[in-house]
Amino acid sequence: MGPLIALLALAPGASAAAQAADFASPWEAMVIEASQRFGVPEAWIYRVIQAESGGRTMVRGRPITSPKGAMGLMQLMPATYADMASRHGLGGDPYLPRDNILAGTAYLRLMYDRFGFPGMFAAYNCGPERYEAYLQGRQGLPAETRSYLARITSRRLPRAPEAPSQMAGEPPAPPRVTVFFARSGQSDGADAATDKEQGSGIFVPLHARDSDPK
Repeated sequence: MGPLIALLALAPGASAAAQAADFASPWEAMVIEASQRFGVPEAWIYRVIQAESGGRTMVRGRPITSPKGAMGLMQLMPATYADMASRHGLGGDPYLPRDNILAGTAYLRLMYDRFGFPGMFAAYNCGPERYEAYLQGRQGLPAETRSYLARITSRRLPRAPEAPSQMAGEPPAPPRVTVFFARSGQSDGADAATDKEQGSGIFVPLHARDSDPK
């Protein structure tokens, strides 16, 4: 029945500026600051903002907040924002675009240091504990997270930070991890051939049991 349906971890793309051009943003200076501070490609930051909030700060006259409480441009949960703000000297208002972008980028960098590319996007969306459980085979990825990965990696992205993080005590980056989407019933031979070519990877079965991460 053919090889794997969709390969999410694509080849390194164009420059961060070119990647960001398809998402015109008034947050450019803030994204540049966060990128330089935490060693995260601008393209990653723009892609997360686009997937999380569409670049909106307000919805129906109120600061953008998810039904489960995620806040601001990069949709951070209260505890996550408080942690990042404490670590990096940010203010107490998670809806301020600059502080939200800095906190979200710091958190994205932590997820990269722990899970590599592109696993950090899944961990950002569903949480590191849930993603760790998925890696250990104890839980499936939620449908929302699978959709989130597909949206974020639908166009080419840099695979690695363009500069080292300025965060203290940064551990070495882990091996890059490839995420695949596979449908049940595919040929084992075709899958094995593709896996051999791509190296070790994460397979996301489309029939996996779902739950809502946020």
